[in-house]
Amino acid sequence: MTETVRTGGCQCGAVRFRIRGALGRPSICHCRMCQKQFGSFFGALVTVPKDGVEWVREEPSYFQSSVNIDRGFCSRCGTPLTYRQPGGLEIAIGAFDDRSDLAPQIQVNYAARLPWVEKIFNAPVHDDPDYYTRQESIISFQHPDHETANWPQEGLKL
Repeated sequence: MTETVRTGGCQCGAVRFRIRGALGRPSICHCRMCQKQFGSFFGALVTVPKDGVEWVREEPSYFQSSVNIDRGFCSRCGTPLTYRQPGGLEIAIGAFDDRSDLAPQIQVNYAARLPWVEKIFNAPVHDDPDYYTRQESIISFQHPDHETANWPQEGLKL
């Protein structure tokens, strides 16, 4: 039987992880602390195996957001990465190289959700072709969504 291995990391590539074993249940959390950590409407997280996480390069830095909770991030680029609590570690779904099978299965702290969050995907789609043509010309300095032998500390500069 082949062991499942998942990879991911931050935007700049300084913090990279490799996870061996099955992931837990993906979720979104509506609490105010997750909103602030992610700078978004909610945090999307998945539980990882207890001893299955290997930090391939640097480890996350942590901010203790409450008595029992630490929130991990890359100290270089600021990417939110982890939610660490006494029962285990969760990693931000968006930080995984392959997120295609990590659709949230449950909402946590639903009562704290923003009242309009359920309607955001009903908003009109921006479909100006000129806008998307300009977007294609942007050169990204972010780490790619796959493992690399090495990566410049300052990202890719051309």
